[in-house]
Amino acid sequence: MAVDHSPWGHLLARYRRPATADSPARVDYATFHAHPADRALLKSYIAHCAAQNIDSLETAAQFALWVNLYNALTIRLVLAHYPVTSIREIEGPPVKGVPGPWEIPLIRIGERELSLNDIEHRILRAQFRDPRVHFALNCASGSCPVIPPEPLTAEKLDAMLDEAARAFINSPDGLTFEDGTLTASRIFDWYRNDFGDSDAARREILKTYAEPALARALDETVSMSFRDYDWSLNAAGQDDKDD
Repeated sequence: MAVDHSPWGHLLARYRRPATADSPARVDYATFHAHPADRALLKSYIAHCAAQNIDSLETAAQFALWVNLYNALTIRLVLAHYPVTSIREIEGPPVKGVPGPWEIPLIRIGERELSLNDIEHRILRAQFRDPRVHFALNCASGSCPVIPPEPLTAEKLDAMLDEAARAFINSPDGLTFEDGTLTASRIFDWYRNDFGDSDAARREILKTYAEPALARALDETVSMSFRDYDWSLNAAGQDDKDD
């Protein structure tokens, strides 16, 4: 039986605010928090995912479920502590000295209590080994790749991951080339091994999705610097909300 991701799609349609000329796509946490019925729907969707026999699903369906579940759990976590100005304000065991909630157990699946780090690092990265996962996961922060506009599904997984990669790599938060300087997201530094075993391999992956000018810069520029990460909440401002 296929996993029903339609409730997640409904919630994304209601509370994900599309990009504008001045801002990437954001989440309207304030309005979401003010609607208990939709918060209950989010809780129900998460429980539906947790009830699946995930190991029995085909590989693409497993991947899609874990990504959707990670993003849904992240939003639910923010809503549970709203208002906050950064997800790092939510206290949990520090990870390498960095505060945040990523090691807090948030869901039970079978016999396992799982945190966000369990899902991202110990399941998605470890088992599927697809660097495009970094462009589909959203950590509720300004520098994160934006949350996908609709649920990932097995049928459209490759196309959606490719689109997420193109969108992020060619965005101001992903990769830029200005005044002879190539500047990249910290994601490409923190997870450099996910993008190949050398700088050249990483550049080849980036070139796959980069627009022509960026692709040329990747070929012609020797050094790459990494920008500071914006951990402020990816919340929609008043001007971003629908009328």
